Amino acid sequence: MRELFVYYRARPSDAAAVLAAVQRLQGLLRDRYPGLRARRLRRPDTDDHELQTWMETYATDPPHDGVSTEMQAAIEAEARMLAPLIQGERHVEVFVACAS
Repeated sequence: MRELFVYYRARPSDAAAVLAAVQRLQGLLRDRYPGLRARRLRRPDTDDHELQTWMETYATDPPHDGVSTEMQAAIEAEARMLAPLIQGERHVEVFVACAS
């Protein structure tokens, strides 16, 4: 199953705005793609530049076979709304589950 892990940095003073914007983004995406699971995470500390690292994760519930390339494109298109709130770029990593 294909999953997305997206990370970026933001100023601590923008944390409330980032959280609200990501909640809106993920709510919109879950409405558009039933079965999409989305999470928001943040490191508890800051980096050397006094920025927080944020992460969004995206996966799907069965019977879907993971985040499709179409879903990924929609996630990235909608995430442009976050640009004024983040420092630098959003980094997208794609992982697949391994058999246990």
